[in-house]
Amino acid sequence: MTTLLIRTDSVDNFFARARDAARKADCGDNFHEKMTITFEDPQQMFMVLSVARRRIMIEVMKKPQTIRDLVHNLNRNRSTIVKDIRFLEQKGLLICQKSSVENNAGEKIIKSVAPRIELFAMLG
Repeated sequence: MTTLLIRTDSVDNFFARARDAARKADCGDNFHEKMTITFEDPQQMFMVLSVARRRIMIEVMKKPQTIRDLVHNLNRNRSTIVKDIRFLEQKGLLICQKSSVENNAGEKIIKSVAPRIELFAMLG
């Protein structure tokens, strides 16, 4: 996937986009390498994507990092970073994998699900 789009929109528009995607699939059309996560309420989107969580996402978009790297680079408490990483992974925004590199043996490597993330919030 090349782009993750995180947006706010109505339920009706969400289902309209889903129907369009289903029609494309039925016709055998190719899909763009893009995934969309939709929130109905902008406040909910910003709760999920707090400033601290966005900073984690920005760091791992630059390059995959260990939790230790993120603690150092973001100057934050390890336990709060771990909680945020778990939360973002559950929401499908990050990928955690066991490291195979000898220096990081056993540590998790945190990666972004896409090299590009676009945020759109519409008020009103």
